[in-house]
Amino acid sequence: MRQREPSLPADHAFVVQFRAQPDATPLPCEGRVEHVVSGQATHFVSWEQLVKFIEQVLTAVREKPP
Repeated sequence: MRQREPSLPADHAFVVQFRAQPDATPLPCEGRVEHVVSGQATHFVSWEQLVKFIEQVLTAVREKPP
């Protein structure tokens, strides 16, 4: 019997920590992100930086041979 690929594979998991913002700020966009499996991490100060880091890591994961 073949095992199915997990729908939420661990190598696609990230921890995102947002910096505390004043109450008037609608959405925080500063913090730190870490790829769970590799430990790669970075700080970000915008949504664009956060997304760019995640995209870069996931691209490397997809290109890595099994």
